[in-house]
Amino acid sequence: MNIGNLTKREIVLSIYEENDYQQKDVKDIVQKTLDCVFDALASGRNIELRSFGVFELQVRKPRPGRNPKKPEDVVTIPERIAVKFKPGKELKEKLKKLPVS
Repeated sequence: MNIGNLTKREIVLSIYEENDYQQKDVKDIVQKTLDCVFDALASGRNIELRSFGVFELQVRKPRPGRNPKKPEDVVTIPERIAVKFKPGKELKEKLKKLPVS
């Protein structure tokens, strides 16, 4: 059910076409928004966007893994921080309406 990825360029064009803003201004605002999200996550903060969802930082514990090229070798995958997305109530409702296939 992949209909393609949404790009930053498509977001800018969508906002630009629906409003009377200059395309350069929209691009700058979108970039500044993404920079804020990036900086917050990079500094250890979670991001909560009502009705959309929450970006949470999650510590992944170290675990054993295998090298696909040498499956007999067990390697330790180190502890790391990952970003987990948890959809908000309104997004969950929209996702339920998508066809599964």
